[in-house]
Amino acid sequence: MKKINFGIIQFPGSNCEQDCFYVLTKIFNQNCKYIWHDSKSFKNIDCIIIPGGFSYGDYLRTGAIASQSRISNNIKEFASNGGMVLGICNGFQILTELNLLPGVLLRNKSLSFICENVTLKTTNNNSKFTSTLMNDQLLNIPIAHADGNYYASQKELASLKANNQIIFQYSDKYGSCDDQSNPNGSILNIAGITNKEGNVFGLMPHPERVSESILGGLDGKKIFDSIIKSFT
Repeated sequence: MKKINFGIIQFPGSNCEQDCFYVLTKIFNQNCKYIWHDSKSFKNIDCIIIPGGFSYGDYLRTGAIASQSRISNNIKEFASNGGMVLGICNGFQILTELNLLPGVLLRNKSLSFICENVTLKTTNNNSKFTSTLMNDQLLNIPIAHADGNYYASQKELASLKANNQIIFQYSDKYGSCDDQSNPNGSILNIAGITNKEGNVFGLMPHPERVSESILGGLDGKKIFDSIIKSFT
């Protein structure tokens, strides 16, 4: 079986790139390389991953400075040509700053940094990132963020719904999406979305942290399984 070529973007302040690299190379046996933020281009890459962390120290606004880096125009071009892009946590924030995904990530409703396991409800399994899941399937995946409160205008929300772009919602263990199961105040309990074309996906939870049983779970592995399956 042909291996997929993954590229992990590294910004100053990123801190989850090694986790992603380990999962992709050691657990999935795929090709993977780091791409420094000042690179002029990247070649022979099938899927880009923008990892979590605190790019540029989260100064100005989370993801704002990263969106002005040299590599960002190449990410936009890659996505516009149909390339798959996965943004995790700070990566999700960067994707909204790049206008590759609608909306914005605001400060958590509690105004505190949150690090805990949450339940995600699979809202759309008809995507390249969730094809190995079932609709309404529940996943247990950790979050670790201070700015994970997803917000979008009513017009943007209507478009997200109409195009089935909402992929994951925060829920309780029974699949109920309400204020009690919403860890950060995100509108409609949104935890992850895609663009209209379905090739760009951003989510706040960290699937790379639960892709090996020794770390406490395998639910995150299903997302990477789906990405790899989309190429085969």
